[in-house]
Amino acid sequence: MHILLIEDDLDLGRALQAALKVEGLSSEWRRRGADAPRALDATVFDCVLLDLSLPDGSGLDLLARWRREGSSLPVIVITARSAVEDRLAGLDGGADDFVIKPFATAELISRIRAVLRRSARQASEVWTLGALAIEPRRHTASLNGAPLELSPREFRLLLELAREPGAVVAKGVLAQKLEPLGEPLDFAAVEVHVSNLRRKIGSALVHTVRGVGYMLAS
Repeated sequence: MHILLIEDDLDLGRALQAALKVEGLSSEWRRRGADAPRALDATVFDCVLLDLSLPDGSGLDLLARWRREGSSLPVIVITARSAVEDRLAGLDGGADDFVIKPFATAELISRIRAVLRRSARQASEVWTLGALAIEPRRHTASLNGAPLELSPREFRLLLELAREPGAVVAKGVLAQKLEPLGEPLDFAAVEVHVSNLRRKIGSALVHTVRGVGYMLAS
């Protein structure tokens, strides 16, 4: 999973990136609102950590713009402001969660996983989809109780398809998600990973929608 971090404090930014990496979460860090994406691309990011007090403006303004443009990407506000009105402004403005500095990084990681579960419509640490069980935090999956031997890209592919079973995920989205820190994979590489995943979980579980992408059977 790939996180967008918008935080101006150098020490905190470095510490958060290190903590995310330990948990297997990749991230991109921006220190000013002007450097943040004008629109949140769900093909690139899975969650945003957003500071409210930025050198060139308010994080709430960024949040408001993203929500006006229709983005539903999970956003967790991280701020030193502890007043109730600030928390209400963030939550009413479209934030999915609100964390007050200083905070324990373990708590923040837990909150990230919670909002990602909610966005994926999963209520627990184990995503259960029929005979499939996926544990994003442990990077493990099983089928009918038997562990699946998946490569990192195969696991990421399964995770993306499992976020909304029965919904089509475009091939271009998967190309970016499978290589979040670099150039998107070419479509031929995506097809190879899909073929390998089908071989391991059963071809009936991954459907091809011709000309569009793939979906996991619901």
